Amino acid sequence: MRSPEAELIARLDARLKQPLPGETAQARFSPRLARGSAMSRAVPSDARRAAALILLYPTDDSTTSYSLPLTVRRADLPDHAGQISLPGGRIDVGETAEAAALREAAEEIGVMPEDVRILGALTPLYVLVSRFVVTPFIGVVSQRPDFQLAEREVAELIEAPLHQLSDPSTLQWGHRTREGYLLDYPYFRLGDHEVWGATAMILGEFFSLLDDGFAPPAQQ
Repeated sequence: MRSPEAELIARLDARLKQPLPGETAQARFSPRLARGSAMSRAVPSDARRAAALILLYPTDDSTTSYSLPLTVRRADLPDHAGQISLPGGRIDVGETAEAAALREAAEEIGVMPEDVRILGALTPLYVLVSRFVVTPFIGVVSQRPDFQLAEREVAELIEAPLHQLSDPSTLQWGHRTREGYLLDYPYFRLGDHEVWGATAMILGEFFSLLDDGFAPPAQQ
């Protein structure tokens, strides 16, 4: 009999061979204008390319199965300053998206590419603010990494258990003004942190692999 952890990886492995939840799942977690309309995400021809990694690793507490790392970006960075992100960044010339996701994880949080087994990719997502099209990958390691943070990029590491992220009480709605627009946005509440925007949209599709109906609560 397989352990619950092995069952989870097997489910993801099989689900990634089927059609992805795609933009429908991403849209559930997209910020929207306060009047309720979703923000346009038409991809311009000069959009830049990037990749990110959802890295699954076993936690010490067997009841939580797997966790994933999120980074709090430094406040002085040119793109997404101060925001919570998955490890990731731009794709270099001649580099594949998968290689870029692994390289960025190594540079930002010290996870060696050879330790990661890539299960597959999620749907590319256009990030309006930075004009990047991000391809997210799902990877798994056999044990918790010895995380080493890139001090010039990462202010803090958040180790987020999957069971906490998928708990309905974690999903909430927030409101803020961005570039003169009042936005409503769904987010994952992790302690004092709000995981929203592109990161929430990527995680929304990830959890939709395991639960087709995964979504934020109805907006009040």
